[in-house]
Amino acid sequence: MRSRRPRRRTLVAIVGALVASGVLLVAVANAVVLLGGEGSSDVTDAPPAQVALLLGAKVEPNGRPSAMLRDRIAVAADLYRAGKVERVLASGDHGRTDYDEVNAMKRGLLARGVPARDVFTDHAGFDTWSSAVRARKVFRVRSALVVTQDFHLARAVWLARRAGLTAHGVSADLHGYGRQGMLSQAREALARVKAVGDVVRDAQPRYLGPQVPITGDARASAG
Repeated sequence: MRSRRPRRRTLVAIVGALVASGVLLVAVANAVVLLGGEGSSDVTDAPPAQVALLLGAKVEPNGRPSAMLRDRIAVAADLYRAGKVERVLASGDHGRTDYDEVNAMKRGLLARGVPARDVFTDHAGFDTWSSAVRARKVFRVRSALVVTQDFHLARAVWLARRAGLTAHGVSADLHGYGRQGMLSQAREALARVKAVGDVVRDAQPRYLGPQVPITGDARASAG
């Protein structure tokens, strides 16, 4: 019995150290992202920028945007109509033929009066970092108003800046999102850890491809 007790204490100490290290990692990553991603506003107060970077979110099986995505689309269209941006870059997940965030965003923008010539589509924005990097490297964006919900804004803006964009966040919290909103908020703490990891290791998007300058014709980005 005596020989087991020291081993048990050692095991408890190791587990405790691992838990403490994990908590510290999450805390540091969140602090880095929250401090580095400061700077957001509503449509009225947003500074002018080259594009509204409209980030994708869930699309329902019938192809309709989720509540979060509908609000993002509405805010991006408002920014365009207010003259805050010259173009809208809709960046999301279109990795399967049966799941398409990007064209759902495009249809929503067109329905709100944004001309097709100014709606660029990024079909390989599979996560926030990919959307930010591709905005800079593929679409040659220099400055962006990043459109997403409050829980996501700091991470999205921080990643956009780390990708080389002059970025400012614009809140798309037009409604409450119930259980989905609470789950998204809870997951965000760990998502910020992944964000820091992506930047530290200079992770590259799954796809880059030829450049489609945002100053050109949006039809070149159709897919």
